Amino acid sequence: MNKQILIVEDDIHISNIIKMNLNIVNYETVQVYDGLAALEAVQNRQNQGSGSSARPFDLIIMDVMIPGMDGFQLMDRIRPLGIPVIFLTAKNAVFDKVNGLKLGADDYMVKPFEAIELLARIETVMRRYGKEEQLIHFKGISVNLNKREVTVSGEKVELTPKEYDLLVVLLKNKNIALSREQILDKVWGFDYFGETRTIDTHVKALRKKLHLQDSIHTVYKIGYRLED
Repeated sequence: MNKQILIVEDDIHISNIIKMNLNIVNYETVQVYDGLAALEAVQNRQNQGSGSSARPFDLIIMDVMIPGMDGFQLMDRIRPLGIPVIFLTAKNAVFDKVNGLKLGADDYMVKPFEAIELLARIETVMRRYGKEEQLIHFKGISVNLNKREVTVSGEKVELTPKEYDLLVVLLKNKNIALSREQILDKVWGFDYFGETRTIDTHVKALRKKLHLQDSIHTVYKIGYRLED
């Protein structure tokens, strides 16, 4: 069941960019453009209950400076509901960050930001709340995140630790072009000083072991993209 995310951002262009990137990786989104509409949306979802198709939101991405009711006021109203919140703001003041975190926000991002960073922050917050999907499915491939097991059509496939980590990164960023530098950071870590060609070797192995020749695409002069 896809996770439900509420986007509270009064800049329509930014809101649409966030929505597009979240939809690409299969999050379901609802957009509102002011604090009062956000409060109404949250309350309506809570009243529907978890058995409804319009179930409570799994996470809220919220700009601080929104009309009607600012993000801090809204956070104060919805805090008892226990919904994870990531604040967005054009401000870089330490006071705003501290204030947001004191009110119960789970993370805080300053605009502008890279889509891949936002997705990583969402993933981290979801994991913290136990909302992360523990099974990922893609074209007959199943990945069990708890057991670090990969199967193809029900048959277990042995991957090296880095092959597995690379596969998970590609799956969680499906249809997004990842640069070699981004892949190195996510799979090998910021302190890796080897050559980026090691990525090519691991991609080649995944293509062969998991029959992904038609799914892992090379993006010229950038990196790789896993496509449906």
